Amino acid sequence: MKEVSEPEVCRGVSVVIGASSVIAKALIEHLLMQGPVIAISRQALTYTAKRLKSIQSGYSEGEIAALVSELATQKHVISNVFIFNGILHQDTVKPEKRLEDLSEEAMNTLFKINTITPMMWLKHLMPLVKGDRKCVIAVMSARIGSISDNRLGGWYSYRASKAALNMLLQTSAVEYARRAKNVAILAFHPGTTDTPLSKPFQQNVPKEKLFSPDFVAERLLAVTQTVTPSAQAYFIDWNGEAILW
Repeated sequence: MKEVSEPEVCRGVSVVIGASSVIAKALIEHLLMQGPVIAISRQALTYTAKRLKSIQSGYSEGEIAALVSELATQKHVISNVFIFNGILHQDTVKPEKRLEDLSEEAMNTLFKINTITPMMWLKHLMPLVKGDRKCVIAVMSARIGSISDNRLGGWYSYRASKAALNMLLQTSAVEYARRAKNVAILAFHPGTTDTPLSKPFQQNVPKEKLFSPDFVAERLLAVTQTVTPSAQAYFIDWNGEAILW
């Protein structure tokens, strides 16, 4: 775990996890205009700022637990947590078009990154975010994870990993409402954003529906302003519209 820079004494800190993603980088720029930011990523960030604390860490449960324990000793007051851990494809993992394309290895990879890793953060973050001040935990989900909205089929592993994430976020909201009543949990659908994640699938996306990372970051911040602590998680898209689970 490698610390790159140190911010001022923190009040109302935003935590960005998976901070090397394109949307996360855009979000950090907006957040720094509001207050201190702790950015956590596997790769070292290439930029610095006075109010930015950059932490390099892996995402195993042991590493997550150790990092959260260290942050707890620093007495931060956390106002927002943004979790960007996620994957759609890589060299050996592609969205499936039919059942014959399913691969145990690919499914394990997608569930580990898209579902299990965010939930390890939810597990260990509770003592850190619990308090008197409202805190929003926003996790990158996807409309494709909606069971109600599944009319096209395909994309089995990615779709299922996001559906599982949504269920776990909803279940977490029930428990957080009992044990950390100040926390709201948000599953956020960013829409199709111009990032390496979506690059191979942009050809059929209308120009007006392909969003810049900066636009998505602005919309994410706007949506976090609208949610309040509840025993129900929120599943909301970039336009502020609720999505059926």
